[in-house]
Amino acid sequence: MSESKGPQGGQGRSGVQDSAFLRACRGEAVPHTPVWFMRQAGRSLPEYLKIREGIPMLDSCMMPELVKEITLQPVRRHKVDAAIYFSDIMVPLKAIGVDLDIKPGIGPVVANPIRSRADLAQLRALEPDDVSYVTEAIGLLVAELGATPLIGFAGAPYTLASYLVEGGPSKNHEHTKALMYGDPELWQELLDRLSEITAGFLKVQIEAGVSAVQLFDSWVGALAPEDYRTRVMPASAKVFDAVAGYGVPRIHFGVGTGELLGLMGDAGADVVGVDWRVPLDVAAGRVAPGKALQGNLDPTLLFAPEAAVRQKADEVLAAAAASGRGHIFNLGHGVLPSTDPDALSRLVAHVHEHGR
Repeated sequence: MSESKGPQGGQGRSGVQDSAFLRACRGEAVPHTPVWFMRQAGRSLPEYLKIREGIPMLDSCMMPELVKEITLQPVRRHKVDAAIYFSDIMVPLKAIGVDLDIKPGIGPVVANPIRSRADLAQLRALEPDDVSYVTEAIGLLVAELGATPLIGFAGAPYTLASYLVEGGPSKNHEHTKALMYGDPELWQELLDRLSEITAGFLKVQIEAGVSAVQLFDSWVGALAPEDYRTRVMPASAKVFDAVAGYGVPRIHFGVGTGELLGLMGDAGADVVGVDWRVPLDVAAGRVAPGKALQGNLDPTLLFAPEAAVRQKADEVLAAAAASGRGHIFNLGHGVLPSTDPDALSRLVAHVHEHGR
């Protein structure tokens, strides 16, 4: 590991480096399989819906006391092994002045999509003072979490680019791919700027005290492997390289990325997140040795009877054991809004008991 550029996340908190989560990230022996869930802080919890009532999403991300409470809610309720910082991948773009909003039922909507070189003027460098509320909120959280690690995160350059070019969520990414293939130089410049913004956002979180970071490339599964390798992977690698010196585990996750798992690991991840479509022992054959795996129960299974959930969880644990890798149990994507919170709590207890 290269020399640290700053305080390692969670280093000053008693026991955090010896937590099951960080031990699994490093591929070390664990007392039990650690568990956390993408989107564990939020929409499935009644206490979250109550505390956020009437507060727009992006506004809530800029309120440190609220962020602290929302982040802690699933740790208290589910007894998960790690907290994930409550935020949104669009926060750094909003912070540098991009005109965007998160519309309920739709998602991020960008007022002036990037379709030409002139449109790049929206993307300046991110300064720590742009997101001072993030530093404050993480400080509040690490003071409360004790030995429980806090995960920071950011959106990967491709996924941020897709939102910026499309102007919002897209099923086919037609404008994004048209730009990527039709104007490679503009595409490269766009991803370069986004890699710098993303790296800056992760650095703020690490220096504030998070113990690990996850790069979400939610939409990169829309790409063929060769297009990912040549047109996207270098930008993600720049992000991972920029934070390598801090010594915190770096997790890489995308949806529908079974054909990209090896490349996503090669981009610089210490842990590769796997969605539910690829068993973990199969994923291990696609990812370079020495990297841990995270995943990968289908989120919809939580609507099945408890016996079925336990059976499928056991299958995930067995595949993870067969992989021979460090393993963090998670869903294969985020918690769905109508999920019964008690089903999540039961799942955590089951994995802790059976994933030793």
